[in-house]
Amino acid sequence: VAHTVFSKVDLQCWANNPAHHTEEMNNERLLVRRGQPFFVALQCTDMRANQSQWWFHKQEAQSELFLTVYSPADAPVGLYSMTVVLLNAEGHIQERIHAGSFYLLFNPWCKADSVYFPDEGQLQEYILNENGLLYQGSWDQIRPLPWNFGQFEKDVVDICFEILDNSPAALKNPEVDTANRADPVYVSRTVTAMVNSNDDRGVVSGRWDGEYSDGVPPTRWTGSVPILRSWSSGGAQRVRYGQCWVFSGVACTVLRCLGIPTRCVTNFSSAHDTDGNLTVDYCYNEQLENVSAGKKDMIWNFHCWVESWMSRDDLLEGYDGWQVLDPTPQERSDGVFCCGPCPVKAIKEGEVEVKYDTAFVFSEVNADLACWIIHEDGQRTQASLHHGTVGRNISTKSVYGEQREDITSLYKYPEGSNMEREMYEKAGRRVSERNGGSGQLELSIKHVQAVHGTDFDVVVEVQNKGSQDTPAKLTITSNAVTYNSLHLGECQRQSASLTVPAQKVHKEVLRLLYDHYGACLSEHRLIRVTALLQTSSDHDSILQEVNIPLAVPELDVKVVGVPVVSHKLTTYITFTNPLPITLRGGLFTVEGPGLTAAKEIPAPEDIGPGQIVSVKFSFKPARAGLRKLLVDFDADRLKDVKGSATVIVRKNKLTGNIYSPSYRSCHTNYLYPM
Repeated sequence: VAHTVFSKVDLQCWANNPAHHTEEMNNERLLVRRGQPFFVALQCTDMRANQSQWWFHKQEAQSELFLTVYSPADAPVGLYSMTVVLLNAEGHIQERIHAGSFYLLFNPWCKADSVYFPDEGQLQEYILNENGLLYQGSWDQIRPLPWNFGQFEKDVVDICFEILDNSPAALKNPEVDTANRADPVYVSRTVTAMVNSNDDRGVVSGRWDGEYSDGVPPTRWTGSVPILRSWSSGGAQRVRYGQCWVFSGVACTVLRCLGIPTRCVTNFSSAHDTDGNLTVDYCYNEQLENVSAGKKDMIWNFHCWVESWMSRDDLLEGYDGWQVLDPTPQERSDGVFCCGPCPVKAIKEGEVEVKYDTAFVFSEVNADLACWIIHEDGQRTQASLHHGTVGRNISTKSVYGEQREDITSLYKYPEGSNMEREMYEKAGRRVSERNGGSGQLELSIKHVQAVHGTDFDVVVEVQNKGSQDTPAKLTITSNAVTYNSLHLGECQRQSASLTVPAQKVHKEVLRLLYDHYGACLSEHRLIRVTALLQTSSDHDSILQEVNIPLAVPELDVKVVGVPVVSHKLTTYITFTNPLPITLRGGLFTVEGPGLTAAKEIPAPEDIGPGQIVSVKFSFKPARAGLRKLLVDFDADRLKDVKGSATVIVRKNKLTGNIYSPSYRSCHTNYLYPM
């Protein structure tokens, strides 16, 4: 009668996961990183077999056999099945026991891994931090947006691999796709395609027209986890709706979860150059009405993407490090709405032929803005040409705290420098100059920090640097626009015929009234003021414009109680209506990794002008550590009001501490990708 040798396999999750920086994901399932050993304990029986058979004898104190399992640093990431096999002297299988399954992830702590990151301290941010900051607003009024990545929340790792499994390549040829998952270039490019739903069973559907009644407004999201869970529970059905910061936030969650160091990046005044000529052209008629119909070139007030750290073994030397990955569906790449990975170094050096999509990203941070006046006789006059408008204050969250880090110098040389001109020539671009214009008059627009719900002034200054008085016509318009430059309607306009004295400055004040802009404002609360100065000279025009984001007060969020795992906490949220109108349909959305799943709390009543409303809810923290609770408020006439609270949660003393024992003995086993 044959006797079994092994009675049980212990995957030692409680010890392996902390050693592999995955204990926050789960301590009841094995999650390990490639290129780094992990340990398995085999519990053995103590029965003496027939003398004609091989058998084990254990001392009473030795009831376990410890195996050390080694994975290659270039093994495909994914879900593996592990089986332990005992062979007899002839090499035949004597016993087989299924040991369970585990996830194998990229390992930025391993020097042999292609995602190895040399500064281990920064991995606390780029892999392990579940809370982050995205940046919105305008280049001169930058606003941080807290975001919950939640890459270690329950089941998120399963959803991330579910996303890869639903890619067209995986569905068409799963064996080839599994082998390609050893390469972070392949995996990250797949992620950029799958985060948007344009071509496949992707996660998020993008929409920018303000019609979100059949989904969730993009501004309401405060983190990635509700989006990922909604996609998975819906059977890989797209989640409505997202815009660029939502796409980048979700991509960052997936890539960090898979083990690729990743950070979110915002490019202010980001060009969308569809024809590849490195110039964005805006066309107006003499009444300052936009006549760019049919042209898709535009400059977004800001645009968000991610950077991931990896070596580029598919390229020549010199392109390792940060790579741009843009999941927002803008243009097709190899027939698919995806972008990257594109080496940041290649962008800075104008190496636009380097794959992937370097020419497109180069234009996003370097394109010129040319404004044209189309006259009644059909002639076209260039009213302005801006070299330094695009690609400003490129931002990411600092690894040293909550402050913003400016990384513009990683993407481009200083404006006007010799190196910048050399880079332009290398990219096949000529530095153009503005056609026409006397140069005697200069036009500028100034404004203070504007608050939503108030009336405020915009000052247009016309400076005459010449020696003669100069007559001119000044036209000023204000338009409600989205952050990606879609015009929603004119708010106000003002015209004046004036004579600017020599060596003097004329100031024209446009007072913007809430009664005029309030009804047509988008959820982005953005007003574009455009000024056109026309002199008596034949078709001589100057045009300037600014984008003015309107500020709103933050929500007041207070957490009351002793923050301990599994102990009840109560949160009080207070909102003050800043508008001179009544708000209806108010809704608070709350979430926080390790604190609480996403919850919706309706406002108890309509909220009158200046009225204060408070709501409360309770939750029990699930995980210890530094946690962030994020809150959003939306109503019919006001959206995207944010608030947050930081909570330091202590462990529950009853749960005990995690510790790692020392191991002895080494062995091998068989691993099967699932």
